[in-house]
Amino acid sequence: MDNNFLGIRIGIIGGGQLGKMMIQEAKKMSFNITILDPTPDCPAHSISDRHIVAEFNDKEAIRQLANECDVVTYEFEHIDAEVLNELEKEGYKIYPTASSLKIIQNKYTQKQLLKEDGLPVPEFMYISSPEDMYRAGEVFSYPYMLKACTGGYDGKGNALVESKEKVAESYALLGNGTIPLMAEKLVDFCMETSVLACRGLNGDIAVYPVGDNRHVNSILHETVVPADITSEASQKAMNVAKRVMEVFDGIGMFCVEMFITKDMDVLVNEVAPRPHNSGHYTIEGCVTSQFENHIRAITGLPLGDTSLRCPTVMINILGEDGKEGKARLYGLDKALALKDTHVHIYGKSTTKPRRKMGHITVCAPTVEEALLQAEQAYNYISVSTEE
Repeated sequence: MDNNFLGIRIGIIGGGQLGKMMIQEAKKMSFNITILDPTPDCPAHSISDRHIVAEFNDKEAIRQLANECDVVTYEFEHIDAEVLNELEKEGYKIYPTASSLKIIQNKYTQKQLLKEDGLPVPEFMYISSPEDMYRAGEVFSYPYMLKACTGGYDGKGNALVESKEKVAESYALLGNGTIPLMAEKLVDFCMETSVLACRGLNGDIAVYPVGDNRHVNSILHETVVPADITSEASQKAMNVAKRVMEVFDGIGMFCVEMFITKDMDVLVNEVAPRPHNSGHYTIEGCVTSQFENHIRAITGLPLGDTSLRCPTVMINILGEDGKEGKARLYGLDKALALKDTHVHIYGKSTTKPRRKMGHITVCAPTVEEALLQAEQAYNYISVSTEE
């Protein structure tokens, strides 16, 4: 890219809601967007300039995307890092970098690098057999967490090993050794949190406020900002997020998920090299959203102000349990009648149980008011099937 910013061509691997929200910000700056996604009517399809309909492991299609664009980014990490690495070596601009993606894709190598660089992480060990799991039980005591090193999200790929008697069951649940596994000591935390950070091409880093992430059935239900923790713990978490950006030499948005312990220590759980569900509150809640800053970062523009405008609550809208089919939305009129309530519907034509279909954001003078109103809006809205 030269100094002419008009019409920069951005390629996005993935056309889901994260890609869609990236495009919404990119279009404000008149950038040209091509997406690669196997689903013809994916959420980002209707607002992209071009859509390459191909599988995420289609190397030729990814190469085609890179050839047609000035810079390539992605909205999720479960993609072929090797082809991105090849393209990067050939001079194509890939952000976040293929090298950082490859390390982060494997939770074990991710944790290893963080630990080697002195960042606080829970105790962990590699698992290659049931014997290793018994050893983990001796080292960490029971219960402890068994994790798939690759591919897990929203609680998928995790199994709680409750006792010595449950070892075989947990090992079978995660593939009986067919995929790489790791064990992690269970953390006695008081809060799950995430800190979003963005790094520009010039090395500048912008860090967002600390959010309180509340999960239901291992899926994020709501994020409350600011988190109710001490100022010291908040600053510690933000400093850790900044260090993570430096360790991975990250370009663009990263999300650093952490545990806050009862004595206000911070432990890094996982890192995602992209905008994140827990950062959706930034669209209305911050001066510059995570999506705008991601686009700014990968195109060489200055990063925007990450300050919180006011207390903000974000709640996910999920597909109803037990129902799958053509999506129908109810209660939008009632939710939008509430003051300072914002509803984002992603445009997925099919709903499935617990599928992320949209989110609600409420900004208010206090956290308590924002929570009350967000829950009210959430109770109004439902995504069901035609039946």
